[in-house]
Amino acid sequence: MMKQFLITSAAIGALVACGQVGTADTQAAEAQTVQTEPQVGDRIPEPDLENSNRLAAAGAAASEMMSQGVREIGWEELMPEGEEERLAQLYQQQMSMLYSGGPIAEGSAGDQMMQIGTFNTVKELNETKVRIPGYTVPFEFGANAEITEFLLVPYYGACLHAPPPPPNQTVFAMTEEPIKLRNLAQAVWIEGTMYTQTQESELADAAYTIRVDKVETYEY
Repeated sequence: MMKQFLITSAAIGALVACGQVGTADTQAAEAQTVQTEPQVGDRIPEPDLENSNRLAAAGAAASEMMSQGVREIGWEELMPEGEEERLAQLYQQQMSMLYSGGPIAEGSAGDQMMQIGTFNTVKELNETKVRIPGYTVPFEFGANAEITEFLLVPYYGACLHAPPPPPNQTVFAMTEEPIKLRNLAQAVWIEGTMYTQTQESELADAAYTIRVDKVETYEY
């Protein structure tokens, strides 16, 4: 199933964040902008390795996780070998198709963007206890909304204000105990058991599923 979304400046920003399109001028302008919270399309920031206290804390946490059989992973580890090249080709093909007929009229059938990518997964991750950082996308909204299912994605605004990532860069998360996601702009660590199990939803399709044991704030 392919999800369709309006093509907006936010959508193009998401593609820039994925390293697919963009110019040196736009990237330089973004680099000069001081941001206090993530902008649509911003990927999970790298931790501040120059901060010795945080580095020591991260090392201690990693050691504890290893002793508990939990593997800390990044989003690139969800991509099988050669998948990035396949994804780049798919994006290029879609952009060529969109603009082959000339300018796109706002609101037209061509003013849409589908979820691009495959359901190819890294089989070794199936039934593995992992810890991965990401942004949350709930299916329900409201100040007091308690949820048991949500999406975890690598960049802010995905599925809501920007097109979703590929299925194998989207994780369907489920919890036994209801939780509240109060701040979608705050990245989190998700810890639990991952499965190479696909899930479909109105927001996006996911190639991975994770049964959540713990949710923590991602500090960087």
